[in-house]
Amino acid sequence: METVLATDNKKLYNVAFGLAVFTILYNIAEGLISTYLGFEDESLALFGFGLDSFIEVISGLGIAHMILRIQNHPNSKRNNFERTALKITGIAFYILVVGLVVTSIYNIWTGHKPLTTFWGVVISIISILIMWILFAWKRKVGKQLNSAPILADANCTLVCVYMSVILLASSGIYEAFGIPYIDSIGTLGLSYFAFKEGKECFEKANGDKHCCCD
Repeated sequence: METVLATDNKKLYNVAFGLAVFTILYNIAEGLISTYLGFEDESLALFGFGLDSFIEVISGLGIAHMILRIQNHPNSKRNNFERTALKITGIAFYILVVGLVVTSIYNIWTGHKPLTTFWGVVISIISILIMWILFAWKRKVGKQLNSAPILADANCTLVCVYMSVILLASSGIYEAFGIPYIDSIGTLGLSYFAFKEGKECFEKANGDKHCCCD
């Protein structure tokens, strides 16, 4: 019985690790496409969304390492690699927040508007669908393993869904009605969540809590 349980757990941990790797690869692709199209279309919200995806890659590396750690040592605590990854991620989020807020204010001041936000709509819809599937799948695996860290990672995936919804709202409203500054307002919304993520990274790096969004 114990052998069967151990085999099932190993399979579930492999699934969890696979989901972590997929999240990393997806964020790399999303980051490249979003920053390129955001720059070409002069959409700060889409460009900032892409930069956030790159930061999520660093976070994803820490998550993948965490899954391997708890698989091999179930009762172990967060190690130096994970804490360093969290601190680097937190610093990157704070830098992103400053850049996005300053640029948003400048764009509002100068009256700058994107050429189009069409691709922001497309990318945000794709991101919402994929991130929601990842959230549900990670949560299912976390419950089957009764793993608080994996469940916490699933909950934190919801933040990506929220940010995608903000991008969809700002891009959709601008594309449909051409309301001035809506792209910059959407960027400020992204900045809010980026700040929360940065704060959470430092809190996790300095302690053993799993996720502030539990």
